[in-house]
Amino acid sequence: MKLLKIAPALLIALSITTQPALAGDKAKKSFVVVNEAVGVPVFPHDITDRPYTVVGEVKAGVRKATIFSKEASQDKIYKELWERAEKLGADAVIKAQYGESHVTALSWGKTNATGVAIKFTGAAPAAAEPAPTPAQ
Repeated sequence: MKLLKIAPALLIALSITTQPALAGDKAKKSFVVVNEAVGVPVFPHDITDRPYTVVGEVKAGVRKATIFSKEASQDKIYKELWERAEKLGADAVIKAQYGESHVTALSWGKTNATGVAIKFTGAAPAAAEPAPTPAQ
């Protein structure tokens, strides 16, 4: 009988103590390339220094929670594009574009974004080594 009274408290205590451990499991991923401004491999331009193949087009829509919420940031939009590209097995997203937020019948504001998911086919270019200085 006492066990039935204690069991819910034990379950709650156990779930609270394991939450930090679960949060620590999300290790930072290392990407092949990264857009330093947003922390994911999504770029508004083309990548010309490495060969790649196109995996497909990715589309994302980021909605505002309320009419008073801020517009979606570039970080949030790029992360949303990256989530979709990652599911396709892409290494990066290029030619990322997004427009202004617009109100629809089902949302207070939505920003649509598109990009091209790519997979690299060759090795990364080697860093240029400095020219040796002549010995005197």
